[in-house]
Amino acid sequence: MEVVDDQAGRIADEQVAVMREARQFPRDRRADDLKGDASMSEITLRVNGETHTLDIDPSTPLLYVLRNDLGLRGPRFGCGLAQCGTCTVLMDGRAIRSCNRPVSRSTGEITTLEGLSENGELHPVQQAWIDEQVPQCGYCQNGQILTAAALLGYSPSPSDDEIREGMNRVLCRCMTYYRIQSAVKRAAEAMAEREDR
Repeated sequence: MEVVDDQAGRIADEQVAVMREARQFPRDRRADDLKGDASMSEITLRVNGETHTLDIDPSTPLLYVLRNDLGLRGPRFGCGLAQCGTCTVLMDGRAIRSCNRPVSRSTGEITTLEGLSENGELHPVQQAWIDEQVPQCGYCQNGQILTAAALLGYSPSPSDDEIREGMNRVLCRCMTYYRIQSAVKRAAEAMAEREDR
């Protein structure tokens, strides 16, 4: 039993070190501090309908650029391994993980949680999340909402199985999966009603 505890402790220490390094990297190496660095490139991103040109290391994860350089707080750092989904953004309507995607490979139209609403009106998925009272702690909600929006973009009237399959890569530590499924159904109905108008 002691060997297992030692291994678990060592793994936890390694994970904490990786998270600290991931969180410190963008603060320690901001684009402004590295002007003239040979590894820097001018990269243009289209985020939430706006164009941004940055002088940045092309291997920098998209998440760091969105949060630290553009000041967007929707996508969050969770695992750093593209496993949990808290860092999800939409790229050309598809849900992608931004924590391990190099900014140089982020050439499509990027939409974050902040850009999902239009003209001050919540997206039907956002409204359904409120109506169904989905969040508990709220940490995963960025990934849940954007994944649901992407799902409804390619499957406007998903079955329960399709919802579970489409949402299964976004983890919710509070276990609000039934409310998430109800919210996706409600959003699908609202989007269908909007189409009928």
